[in-house]
Amino acid sequence: MANDEAYDEFFAEQEQRARRRRERRRVREEGRVRRARLRLPRELAQLLDAPGGRWLVGSVAAIAMLTVVGLLALWPHGWQPHGPAVGVTVPAEVVSVTDARCPSSPVVQQCRTAVIRADGRRARLTLGPVLSAPAVAAGEAVRVTRTPVPKGERLPRGAEPYAFVDVDRHGALLWMALAVLALALVLLRWRGLLAVVGVVLSLFIVLAFLVPAILSGRPALLVALVAALAVMFITLVLTNGLGAQTLAAALGISVTLVLACGLAEAAVSLAHLDGKTDEVTLALGNQNASVSLTGVVLASMLVGALGVLADTAVTQASAVMALRRANPALSAGRLYREAFVVGRDHLSATIHTLVLAYTGAALPLLLIMRQSRLPAGDALNAQSIAEPIAATVVGCIALIAAVPLTTGLAATLVARIPAATLPEGGGHGHAH
Repeated sequence: MANDEAYDEFFAEQEQRARRRRERRRVREEGRVRRARLRLPRELAQLLDAPGGRWLVGSVAAIAMLTVVGLLALWPHGWQPHGPAVGVTVPAEVVSVTDARCPSSPVVQQCRTAVIRADGRRARLTLGPVLSAPAVAAGEAVRVTRTPVPKGERLPRGAEPYAFVDVDRHGALLWMALAVLALALVLLRWRGLLAVVGVVLSLFIVLAFLVPAILSGRPALLVALVAALAVMFITLVLTNGLGAQTLAAALGISVTLVLACGLAEAAVSLAHLDGKTDEVTLALGNQNASVSLTGVVLASMLVGALGVLADTAVTQASAVMALRRANPALSAGRLYREAFVVGRDHLSATIHTLVLAYTGAALPLLLIMRQSRLPAGDALNAQSIAEPIAATVVGCIALIAAVPLTTGLAATLVARIPAATLPEGGGHGHAH
């Protein structure tokens, strides 16, 4: 009997120890979770407390992980441009400009010459007939190229050591960029600075990843999709913070970008667009046989549509957030219907923006075709015009689809998130 009591006491003591160990583990685990939550933005931590919020965070986190994997897998490691450098220029200053009769022209006309200072010396530079010569003046900065001379040879007597390329616009472009930065800082303050940083990082993605990856022979459409997703995350997080609005917009944009990939493929196949539209693309194909010109067309369509997609998706997500906070009793269906009205009104202006942007880019070509009296049917059939038309159509369809997609996703998820966890002011939450 004494042995039984001893055994009972022993097992009871062991059970108490096991319970204490489990309690200590539970406390440690709760502490780790609490510390992890403290390191997260408040709004994001609150989202993780709701099932709908966890689904939203998990979905966007999965897309972000796939984007990072895509960047690592497609990054053009070690790629370098091959072939001789083309169009390398040197700075020069115009000392004087002279208009005089062209000495060797069979037609009586005025020709323009200039004296420039480049590489620490003066040199004569022929600019050509006055009617087509660039309008430069003394003291103006220009860019010139050195006349190529075979190794070991000297420049022939009478030959000019430099050739004119263009006016030097580096200073003007720098001042314009500084003006934009100053206005952004004055009017938008930190949000303006973050927007500028987002633009710089987006350009970095394009120049350091998108362009080299396409030139190295990676699948252009896949590269463009990964680059667009990376730019999307940079833009949304920097300008809107890391909260429910950003996550809902990111989910809507991601789905729409995948849809845009299919639309671009269909448009290129249907219109037989091969990318051979001008001397630039033809030269690209001749210099690098691994580059798919059709892929370049597809990539440009996707990247061109990203800007308006981001604006539309953020607007719709913000509208859903505002409606949910204003009336937490609204169902997912009611949230969708009310927010869709906002998107429908905004959609018309955004489509006009997209169409006018492509029209402005093609305006010089339209002027040339009009001047040559090319019939409208033939003009539209030309690939140089058909490409921007197809890109506009793809962008518009993706834009139209983005409204119900983003609104529906946001409404479905937000309806399952407590209204108190959503950001104030229509969804413009920011991580601090």
